[in-house]
Amino acid sequence: MQAEREPGVPTGLFLRDRLWPQDEDTVARIVRSSGFFSSQELAVAVELVSERRRRGAASGYEFLFVESAGSSPEEPLTCAYCCYGEIACTEGSYDLYWIAVDQGHRSSGIGRWLLRELEAKIKRKNGRQIYIETSGRPQYEPTRRFYLACGFQHLASYPEFYGPGDAKEVYWKRLV
Repeated sequence: MQAEREPGVPTGLFLRDRLWPQDEDTVARIVRSSGFFSSQELAVAVELVSERRRRGAASGYEFLFVESAGSSPEEPLTCAYCCYGEIACTEGSYDLYWIAVDQGHRSSGIGRWLLRELEAKIKRKNGRQIYIETSGRPQYEPTRRFYLACGFQHLASYPEFYGPGDAKEVYWKRLV
């Protein structure tokens, strides 16, 4: 799927929504590149890919990957990804489980572009809204600012949710 380019987004990028055999390693590389996810968080990110590969759509996990068009089809350079899914027992509510950009490609507009493409894809599926949960730890401050800059509203904070001093922060955006 080719998407329209906007100023600030590097040219030569495209999206794919199919999993490739190497995507467990790709996701691990992208998530690890941030330097602040724990080994448990990394394992969860990779497990979602594995679960989708095992169970297909029944897993409830969907993916979008940002690829470099200059890469070969056999070995593309994947520089970002997101994992999302419709929330069970809802009408058009989606969770964004993960969005990550490889450290070497941050601050290039790729994350913002990927999130807009995800929103458009969810709208085409009659999705009405997206929820995001993230950590309240200080290193996640840029992530929280990113969500606000992309039009999400901060809905709630659950103190000590992930552990001592680590709140769960919940964000929301209406799509329709």
